[in-house]
Amino acid sequence: MSKNTGGSSYDKKLWGGRFESGPTGDVIQFSTSIGIDWRLWEADIDGSIAHAKMLGKQSILTEQDAAEIVRGLEIVRKQIGEALAKGENPFPIDVEDVHSFIEIQLKAAIGVTAGRLHTARSRNDQVATAFRLTLAREGEALAKELSQLQAILLKRAEPEVETMLPGLTHFQHAQPVSLAHHLLAYFWMFQRDRERLSDWMKRVRVLPLGSAALAGTSFPLDRGFVAKELGFHRPCENSLDGVSDRDFALELLSGLSLMALHLSRMAEEFVIWSAPEHGFLELTDQVTTGSSIMPQKKNPDVSELIRGRTGRAIGALVQMATMMKGLPLSYNRDMQEDKEPVFYALDSVRASVRLTAFMLEGAKFHSGKMEASLSGDFSNATDLADDLAKKGVPFREAHEIVGHVVRHCLNSNLKLEDLSVEALKKLDTRFDETSKKVLLHRSVMEARTSEGGTGPSAVRTQIEKAKTVL
Repeated sequence: MSKNTGGSSYDKKLWGGRFESGPTGDVIQFSTSIGIDWRLWEADIDGSIAHAKMLGKQSILTEQDAAEIVRGLEIVRKQIGEALAKGENPFPIDVEDVHSFIEIQLKAAIGVTAGRLHTARSRNDQVATAFRLTLAREGEALAKELSQLQAILLKRAEPEVETMLPGLTHFQHAQPVSLAHHLLAYFWMFQRDRERLSDWMKRVRVLPLGSAALAGTSFPLDRGFVAKELGFHRPCENSLDGVSDRDFALELLSGLSLMALHLSRMAEEFVIWSAPEHGFLELTDQVTTGSSIMPQKKNPDVSELIRGRTGRAIGALVQMATMMKGLPLSYNRDMQEDKEPVFYALDSVRASVRLTAFMLEGAKFHSGKMEASLSGDFSNATDLADDLAKKGVPFREAHEIVGHVVRHCLNSNLKLEDLSVEALKKLDTRFDETSKKVLLHRSVMEARTSEGGTGPSAVRTQIEKAKTVL
């Protein structure tokens, strides 16, 4: 393995025959991509092995040459893997990209036979294949991390079916809900994220290799063989599209942006719930920090960072879309800029998923404070109006009557649930004992038994559905 010395061992380019002189140092530094695309190294080797096997199978290369190339690529894989395992950087700064580096290392391992590997392919289709394969593997890992977060949400929700807290609209108390119901709302958000990833897999696992530079090749390829070797669903249908399509990266970034938004919403609630004014939640010391001046502080830093890093995914999506918006067919060097925003967003979101799971698993819910916050909040008013509606009063009229009741309570400094049957009847003769019973916050929550509702029976059904999809 050549060392990262910055010497001249990598000065010779794979495309240099037509040129009398090479690019200047500034141009090389500006145009090199190995600082980012080194992450494609294993997928590039896998793609090259599949390509070499196909070349041998199709008698484009001799079986001996194909086998020698595969052997050499495995040597290079082992060298790079061992260096990375030691914490070393095996990728020199003076090489154009990871694909060139691997071919140079292959030549060092097996000699001139390495030069036959690039038969019937271009870096255009080679790069697109390695990028797709790398992202597919990253996507699979992210999907597993999402499912682990969902499992923790489900685990935390099950004991909290009967726990009440205020459900909000407009950040105002609206109606009491089950804590389990609230947590499961995020379960279904992340389920949609996982389903988007699954659907995206159908499109990212489409093979560009065989498109060559842009127009295909005159060699008798078996692209279906290569697709099967790499776990792709099929070869791409159009060579121009194959080398120039980056929809798969844009689509992933779109999904990551939605995922980051969901994580941010949950993080925001953790910040709010852990504030002393609410006290619904206590986060562990492992995900909080103190203040350099105020010794009493316990800051929800991890939640705040997850919330703040949402901009990384959204910014990456805008960056990629801006890069692609005016590119003519087919490949353009602009596309070299595709990997940095994708990996930047992917790393950020994956870390946020893992830390959200860790934060949630250790969080302590204070159910007493949640329930106490419902007292006198008028979140039971809708049920009083529903009670009148069930007695035949048009709902709009019932709504107005209960509005007067609420105003009476506010003017008299009373809680709605503290009104006696006699007091209710003075406000409207159609109120009775049933009206009094519906004012209990627990009754309000338990009454919502419609499918997908917050009533305990409905929530238990929802939990069983969640277990099924997980």
